[in-house]
Parts: sequence; structure tokens; C-alpha cells
Amino acid sequence: MRIIVQKFGGSSMASVAQRQRVCQRISEAIQAGYSVVVVVSAMGRSGDPYATDTLINLIREVFSDFPKRELDLLMSCGEIISCTILAANLMQLGYDAVALTGRDAGIITDSNFGDARIIRIIPTIILEHLKKNKVVVVAGFQGVSEDGDITTLGRGGSDTSACALGVALGAEVIDIFTDVEGIMTADPRIVENARLLEMVTYNEICHLAQQGAKVIHPRAVEIAMQKNIPVRVRSTFSDSLGTLVSSLSKRMELGTGIRSDQLITGVTQIPNVTQLSITLDQANPLEASARIFGCLAQAGISVDFINVHPDVVIFTVAEEVAEKAVRILRQHNFEPRTRSNCAKVSVVGAGMAGMPGVMASIVEALAQEDIPILQSADSHTTIWCLVERRYMEKAVRALHRAFQLG
Repeated sequence: MRIIVQKFGGSSMASVAQRQRVCQRISEAIQAGYSVVVVVSAMGRSGDPYATDTLINLIREVFSDFPKRELDLLMSCGEIISCTILAANLMQLGYDAVALTGRDAGIITDSNFGDARIIRIIPTIILEHLKKNKVVVVAGFQGVSEDGDITTLGRGGSDTSACALGVALGAEVIDIFTDVEGIMTADPRIVENARLLEMVTYNEICHLAQQGAKVIHPRAVEIAMQKNIPVRVRSTFSDSLGTLVSSLSKRMELGTGIRSDQLITGVTQIPNVTQLSITLDQANPLEASARIFGCLAQAGISVDFINVHPDVVIFTVAEEVAEKAVRILRQHNFEPRTRSNCAKVSVVGAGMAGMPGVMASIVEALAQEDIPILQSADSHTTIWCLVERRYMEKAVRALHRAFQLG
């Protein structure tokens, strides 16, 4: 049995015309000889009747501190509506389709309501339906805890559902359908000549996604990577094959040829971050560092872009939690200096590992545009620069141009 998993986002499911296009994509896969498992998000975006954010706002108008367990029960409804409507569309076209909740699909999670992690998948029911030549439509973004409670998978949850099912079913390929052509070298709303990437590695797309590219969630890619299953990021509304995400060995196996020696794959950005810096107690700087990060972790505040020096600790937090972070730190007798209205700009590319001159090119490109670098860090595949928010778009364009990505 050749299995394909197709995931369709909320924008693909938003209207009758768009759902017809979804049905066309499913039909093409069936005609190509695949057994099809479809994963869907809730229909539309915030403000649309059945979108997840709309459901959340509905309950928060009644009670703002609604428990997470009950909130998950509500949030799961959008995907259930979406999968049953799509199953009806397929039946109307003559296909034998069945709609399954996350529980029906065998998606077992932990009990971290609102951001649950998948523990395992028992795809027995899905396989039984596929053997009967049915199109299986699964509600994304949800599962069931071992205690039997409905859970949701957090941001990018439907991507995660699709990739986890692809791994559990041994799918030949996982298609993530969205409203854009695929993964671009930069945000096309910022860089006019941003180019579609035909292929990227799992590692590259994880870094791109973590640093601001919102086309696919990095957790989903990491799951697909476990069994080396190719992922295609495609547009529902275009015939383009989009971007292939795989390992280099898989690309060679698929006959896509030798990879380009391009140093840099793309440039991404994360706006609205605040930089915090704290001078350390010289009597015991290591203990002070541990207390800083410990108290923030205990308060549930995620820190990023961390530089630890003998006399100072520097890091960033999302702007919306900056005040809370400062308050927590002061409660623990630290006095942070803050720099708000910052943005993180990242240059990503597997080709940069071990190559001299990449940082020099970044500094030169930003210097030519009079953009000060407030902080920097690097890994084997990514170099990050913190800049003032007002320079973010200018910095992205300068780096895109410097590495000739257009």
C-alpha cells in the first residue's frame, strides 16, 4: 500500500471554492495510486465562525481564566467540523470517505493541555479504512491523553499531526498544503525578489522555522526526520510541487541530483523582542547565572539569544512577557537593563558550516546600511543578529542581497 498524507491548513478550508480545490488535490493523489490520509485544520482564520481563535474568544468573553482541559475540549471542535465537512465534500463527489477525530486516529498524547506532545500513534483504525479503499480525513491539532481527555498540540499542531501520522503509517511522502508556493529565501512581503526554494534539508527548515519562517512547524519536521520521510510544502492553489524537505541522501535516492554549493539558504526574522542584560555578582557569577535562568524557567518564561559572560548575562524574551520577566528578576534581587523594540534577523544555510567569511559578509552588509548589531550568536547552520526593530526589514533585504539569494 502506497500511503500519502496530505495536510490542508485553515486558509485552504475557508470557503466552498477552496474546499473544492482541496478535493481536487486529493483526487490527484488517488489517481496517482496512493491511499490517502488527509489531515485538516479548522476552517479560516480568526473572526471566521469556526476558526480556533474565534472559539477561544467566544469562551473568554464569558470567563477569562477558563481551565486548559476544558479549553482543549472547545478548541478541538474547529478541526472536527472541518474534517466532517471535507468528508461530506468527498462523498458528494463519489469518494468513500470517513472522518476521524484525533482519538479515532489513535493519536495518544501526554496531558499537557494546550501544548500536548504525541507519545505514540496506534493507527489500527486508519489502516482498516485504507484497506477498504476509503479516504481517511483526520481532525488535526488534537489527540487524547492516556487518561482519556481530549488534548490539543499547540502552535503548528496540524502539521505535527500530519507528520506523526506519516511516520506511524510509513507514508511515502507528506504534503503540507498551504496558501503560499512553498518555502522562500525570505519573506516575500519584505523582499520583493525572494525566490522559491526547490529543496532544503530537514535541519535547514527546522532552523528557518524556529527563526521566524511560519510555513511549517519545526516540531513536525523533526518528527518526519525520524524516518527520513520527504515532506513537500506546497500551495493548494498552484500546480507547483513547492519545496521538498528531506535529507541529502534521500534527495540523491530520489534522483534530484547534486545539491548546489550555495552557502546560505534563506534569511528570516522575528520582530518584537526585548533584550535584557544583567551585571553579575562577582562573588559568585555562576551561581547568579543559574538563579537568573532558574527563576525565569520557574515562571514559564522562555529565553532566547543567550550570551553568558564572566561579568554579564544577556538574553532576549518576547516583548509581551518582558514586563513579567523584569518583575520576576527584581523579586530575586536582580536589576536588568532593558532594550525594547528589537528584532532578531537570522541567516540560515547548511553550507556555511566551516566556511570562513560568512560573518564578515553579514557585518559588512549591515554596516553599509548603517544598521548597528546589538548582539550576535551562531551555530553550524545559523548566524543570528539582534537589531533595532525599525531596521529589521532593511536588514533582511541587505542580507538577502549580500548572499545573492534573489
